[in-house]
Amino acid sequence: MATETHGAEEGGLVFHPMDQFIVKPLMGGDKIAFYTPTNAALWMALAVLCVVLLLVLGTRGRAIIPSRVQSIAELAYGFIYKMVEDVAGKDAMGFFPYVMTLFMFIVFANFLGLIPMSFTATAHFAVTVMLALLVFVTVTVVGFVKNGAKFLELFWVKSAPLALRPILAVIELISYFVRPVSHSIRLAGNVMAGHAVIKVFAGFAAVSLISPVSILAITAMYGLEVLVAFIQAYVFTILTCVYLKDALHPSH
Repeated sequence: MATETHGAEEGGLVFHPMDQFIVKPLMGGDKIAFYTPTNAALWMALAVLCVVLLLVLGTRGRAIIPSRVQSIAELAYGFIYKMVEDVAGKDAMGFFPYVMTLFMFIVFANFLGLIPMSFTATAHFAVTVMLALLVFVTVTVVGFVKNGAKFLELFWVKSAPLALRPILAVIELISYFVRPVSHSIRLAGNVMAGHAVIKVFAGFAAVSLISPVSILAITAMYGLEVLVAFIQAYVFTILTCVYLKDALHPSH
């Protein structure tokens, strides 16, 4: 989290809510290369570890009467399986492992970021853009592999009047290439904004006159962020399913 400085030159309170998103080397220093272990890499690795512990080790026993961990894993499995089947169709079930992995990584990264003094990897555009680009490239490749040139029918609205189709094709083409941008900004922006607001309220908690109000605000925002952590993972995943559906069934 960011550091606060009390008793600044003006005698006021100085805090930097965006400092909590600074990527820092784990071994100290201020230079970061592609091979440098950072706090971002650490918390993403912990998110992957949590996914493995839940889905692999947590279900290793495959008990008829499941444990709590196995119940959570089965609930998550059934939830995503149903989502892929309902949104993208049964012919998209081959992509279920990818969609499941995507959801679990994002949801764990979001929840780990709510731990005090942790680092929220999904608040960084570098992370969410890569996730969105992987979805975009996967969907585009699948669309052309499965449908060939017919995939371009995604941009040709046959139900519209002929005179409007070229205009709509341009709009559809632009919206298609904007997908990775909106896909990534939605996740990172919501997570970053919530954490920044919590940090602002935490800074004001040091002021005795407004401390009780600030603590109540932090509690309310924290509860909201718990909900947002799940919702944003859900939204990112369900949009991935929608894009897969477009790739498998491009005709309007």
